Amino acid sequence: MSTYAIISVGGKQYRVREGETLLVDRLKHGEGNTFQPAVLLIGGNGGTDLSPSATVTARVVADVKGEKIRIGKYRAKKGYKKHTGFRASLSRIEIESIGGAKKAAAKKETAVPSKAESAAPQAAAPAEDRVKGMPSGYEELTIAQIKAQVGDWNRPMVEAALAYEHAHGARKGAIAALESALAEKEQS
Repeated sequence: MSTYAIISVGGKQYRVREGETLLVDRLKHGEGNTFQPAVLLIGGNGGTDLSPSATVTARVVADVKGEKIRIGKYRAKKGYKKHTGFRASLSRIEIESIGGAKKAAAKKETAVPSKAESAAPQAAAPAEDRVKGMPSGYEELTIAQIKAQVGDWNRPMVEAALAYEHAHGARKGAIAALESALAEKEQS
């Protein structure tokens, strides 16, 4: 028996396994983004954990519309007929990992490019050159951590982080913090 989890998404509970896809009420995360829903229970292999410390990672595959529901009202002998319809806004999510094991494996795969990727056009190379000198572990930093640490970075590190944000993350808070730190370094 494999591991399963009971998660809470949008006020509803779902029993999920790794690799499973399901339809839930529309999520604000947007297509292609990953998130970690609240985990209520982890089970499998003959045991359950009611207070799990493990996380479940899910990815929004697509935002879709549900099946159309037709609604008709009718009053006999009055000539009253009314027809309306409804389609629910849904998100299709895929469970990537339970407990974080698959997430670490995915990072290893992205770190080692295949031969086909290394033979990609040279347009990708300048973007990588601009990111040289970026602070170590920058990709995992939150916006609050960036704001706290940016004062300790030198000008090339701030410029590299700003170039990375424009090319990859485009987080408004991080860009604002980096640009204000760059302006302070120019004034001093």
